[in-house]
Amino acid sequence: MRFILSIRTLLFGLVLLAISAASSAQIGFGVSVRIAPPELPVYEQPISPGDGYIWTPGYWSYGDDDYFWVPGTWVMAPEPGYLWTPGYWGWGDDAYLFHEGYWGTEVGFYGGINYGYGYFGNGYDGGRWNNGRFFYNQAYSHVNVSINRNVYNTRVEEPRGNRVSFNGGSGGVTSRPTSRQESFANERHTAPVAAQNQHFQAARGNPELRASANHGKPPIAATSSPGGFKESGAVAAREGGTVHSAPAGAENNTRSNNEQNRSNAEAGRPAVDTNRPSPAVHAKDISPAERGAAPNTGNAKTDRKYQQQQDKLQTQQVKERQTLQTKQDRDHQRLPQKPVNEPRQQPLEQKHQQQTEQLSQKHTQQQQQLQQRQQQSAPHQAAPKQADRGKPGA
Repeated sequence: MRFILSIRTLLFGLVLLAISAASSAQIGFGVSVRIAPPELPVYEQPISPGDGYIWTPGYWSYGDDDYFWVPGTWVMAPEPGYLWTPGYWGWGDDAYLFHEGYWGTEVGFYGGINYGYGYFGNGYDGGRWNNGRFFYNQAYSHVNVSINRNVYNTRVEEPRGNRVSFNGGSGGVTSRPTSRQESFANERHTAPVAAQNQHFQAARGNPELRASANHGKPPIAATSSPGGFKESGAVAAREGGTVHSAPAGAENNTRSNNEQNRSNAEAGRPAVDTNRPSPAVHAKDISPAERGAAPNTGNAKTDRKYQQQQDKLQTQQVKERQTLQTKQDRDHQRLPQKPVNEPRQQPLEQKHQQQTEQLSQKHTQQQQQLQQRQQQSAPHQAAPKQADRGKPGA
């Protein structure tokens, strides 16, 4: 009996280890390409739409046999205290590999790439969190102080004259991660939020953003909100970057870092798209619904009331995610040990994915409904005055 209990304890430990590994698997490689990505274009940063938005710089992605530009944009942080670590291209295994970006409590390694506007290759100097509120560094973040009241102005030593968009290899940035960055890379992170995924797909489907069409100078270099390609906050690049050609003897083909993708390609089936994370299956994978901008009605009492409503809703949603995750974990624990559990595993995962999607949609709708109620009941206020333009950081 003790022997059986020991075996079960060992198996349970392996399951927990696998779950832990899956939690960190959000951060990894996307695609690999034989041609170096173009240089980074130069553009003006659009003004921040409100408090709590974090700047996510533009970058070159790859799909449909061509590089395409994913415009920089302001994104609401998934949780207070979270910062964005940009993705980057790195040289390895005789190809340029893309490392996905992610959210976390600090900024990790992003190849030493100088994306500008606070992302100068190490950390983020465009702003910082303080007691649950985000403060913007006007030296590198373009904000309207009538909307974003939490500001400061601190300049740092900025690297100059380097618009290379990849790390390692011939001509690439030579920066290497610190021991702390290597350690943080193995901790739990949050994948890009839904708005970022939609922004990415819109960029991929826009032929004007392909390097072969814009020659390294995208007509939409940055937007004030995800997917806002036709809005007034969208800006074009003022200077393009060099578009590289394939080295002699090299084929212009994309290689997946996933063995299943290679097998699919060999079998004539479409390869799995690894550019974006797969849909959330469990409650622990849900990205918290985006919160609206901090209340700014001009009435301090009303603003406090609205902020309390937002905080109460967020606390309720966190509790619901934790409750569902506990239930799903118990479902897994009740499964018989392998190989008996394999026929029952797939239906259970489908059930969990359905539960997770329903909860995610419910939370998004709750946030939207709360914002609508607050907007409808907010007292009339005069339009804010246009603030002076902050200094660009690129």
